[in-house]
Amino acid sequence: MEGITYLDHASATPVLPEVKEAMLPYLDELYFNPSVVYDLGTKVKAEVDEAREKVASLIGAEAEEIVFTSSGAEANNMAIKGIPFGNPKKGKRIIVSAIEHHSVLNSARFFERLDYEVTFLPVDHHGVVDPERLRRTISEDTVLVSIMHGNNEIGTIQPIKELCEVAHEAGAFFHTDAVATVGNIPVDVKELGVDLLSLSGISLGAPKGTGALYFKRNTRFMPLIHGGIQERGRRAGTENVPGIIGLGKAAEIRAGRLAKRMEYLKGLRDTLVQGVTAQIPKVHFTGHPVDRLPNHASFCIEGIEGEALIFLLAANGIYANTGSACASKALKTSPVLVAIGLPDVVAQGSVVFTLEESTTQEDIDRVIEVLPGVAQRLRDMSPVWKEAA
Repeated sequence: MEGITYLDHASATPVLPEVKEAMLPYLDELYFNPSVVYDLGTKVKAEVDEAREKVASLIGAEAEEIVFTSSGAEANNMAIKGIPFGNPKKGKRIIVSAIEHHSVLNSARFFERLDYEVTFLPVDHHGVVDPERLRRTISEDTVLVSIMHGNNEIGTIQPIKELCEVAHEAGAFFHTDAVATVGNIPVDVKELGVDLLSLSGISLGAPKGTGALYFKRNTRFMPLIHGGIQERGRRAGTENVPGIIGLGKAAEIRAGRLAKRMEYLKGLRDTLVQGVTAQIPKVHFTGHPVDRLPNHASFCIEGIEGEALIFLLAANGIYANTGSACASKALKTSPVLVAIGLPDVVAQGSVVFTLEESTTQEDIDRVIEVLPGVAQRLRDMSPVWKEAA
């Protein structure tokens, strides 16, 4: 869109033109159900299977290890609930990190009502889960460990390979929410060693309402949606064929230009971080300074309210967020920022910028130009800031 600076790509990315073009035939002339036995349907099924191959290739998986879902949240629910229900004799303990997405946290809390013990693993001030802390916490009755690969609110990337090794030593399954990382950094499920991994089309330039769950071959889990034989009996319901075709095309595109994309976005991100921290006093750059998403810059600005900041930025044609898109309307302190040790009065000044290949140097310059003045305007009205000053 002309005239705006949109830097909230973690909550929504535009559908890539090539993706839209690939989807269009399946919205009208190729509308056939892939589950039917006649040739019109089997041709569509072949295209769905090709899309499955493309998604699998992006993360180093086999096609049969991919289940298409309606979102990353559904994939997370399928993993967190499907493993304990599918392996009832393994144990009744689940471990997740304290900074997981709500779809993981609330799925884990669901099991507390079923007399499971759920442990929320602390993180350090950068939002990193220490593998040794997990080692000290895990026990032989732990059925599942779930720790996200990259955090969409502070950008930190976790040492998943090391964490997964600890979980497997104890005999537990390991799941990672990789919605923020797949398509943004290299992700290889075999190298990471995970049993399950969630991804979402919304982060790849695919349409909303698309996602997938990787699960290692021969992993036992119980489906959430029962019915027909779609997705080899793992998720019933007629497939979202246009969405699946779009997700496959987006995965193919990201795989082909991942390295170039990372280099470009990291340069813009670093410029943004340097500009904001240099011009605004008492601003906290959140997340790990090095091991973080290349397109992600997050800050907490003392003495202001994040929601007010977002509204004023929008009035200036700049669009960012104040945390997870799933929680930004809750108007309460982010549990992620609390978990990394920020006091409420600081955490409430959160602002998150997430970039995309369409982001330009002019967009970054615009933020650096406008943000300090907006922050100062809010501080001038803030009794908290006046008291601190």
